[in-house]
Amino acid sequence: MRIDLHTHSTASDGTDTPAELVANAAAAGLDVVALTDHDTVGGYAEALAALPPGLTLVTGAELSCRLDGVGMHMLAYLFDPREPELSRERELVRDDRTPRAQAMVGKLRALGVDVTWEQVARIAGAGSVGRPHIATAMVELGVVPTVSDAFTADWLADGGRAYAEKHELDPFDAIRLVKAAGGVTVFAHPAAVKRGECVPESAIAALAAAGLDGIEVDHMDHDAATRDRLRGLAADLGLLTTGSSDYHGSRKTCRLGEYTTDPEIYGEITRRATGAFPVPGAGGPAARA
Repeated sequence: MRIDLHTHSTASDGTDTPAELVANAAAAGLDVVALTDHDTVGGYAEALAALPPGLTLVTGAELSCRLDGVGMHMLAYLFDPREPELSRERELVRDDRTPRAQAMVGKLRALGVDVTWEQVARIAGAGSVGRPHIATAMVELGVVPTVSDAFTADWLADGGRAYAEKHELDPFDAIRLVKAAGGVTVFAHPAAVKRGECVPESAIAALAAAGLDGIEVDHMDHDAATRDRLRGLAADLGLLTTGSSDYHGSRKTCRLGEYTTDPEIYGEITRRATGAFPVPGAGGPAARA
């Protein structure tokens, strides 16, 4: 089985619609794909309606968190999307995304970048607006060559000249809320230093003690030495290790299935979840490994 547990659609900052995402996942030879848009479950219905035979969909979200002033992302899988407390927190984060993005546009304009809110809103469309949409606008204007080049201290990285804060969850609260909604939590790209400051690895031990299920090890922003170190840390802490593409369509260079999760790990994730279950397309593999 080929399993990719971290992808994004136009419901947040990807360029594939949810229907296109599942079609492209099947075409890429995946057996299982997780839809993990930022702080939203808005793409679920379309993805489920378009799910092709042979592909199983794992529902999830990537939750925006902050620990001691450092941003981090928490992948949440197979939680009950109707659970009220977690729903309220996701809504708070989403509601803060627009004023935060507008503030960053204002900072960029003060730095001489001729980006407009109308341009960013056009790029975001109906999705949950975020920094990648602003970065795409900067690429359109020729300010930076790629979206990734906008995520530096000069521009949009945490603490960068055009950075603005938004409401974010405490990761310990995120673990508690996701668990209460029957879900499973995995710390996304925990050592992606190219994106800015990372939480210290000592914090991962505290998160594990609080119920964190796993860490995303095999990811395009982790080099081989980092992956080896994280795998050892996970073994010491009893954490699951996942691999994922973090696919955003044409907005980033990563490909669906570029990194994948071991089927035994996937099976353990599904066994731990009680809030929702993987959904197989007609004729697809069994929902549980």
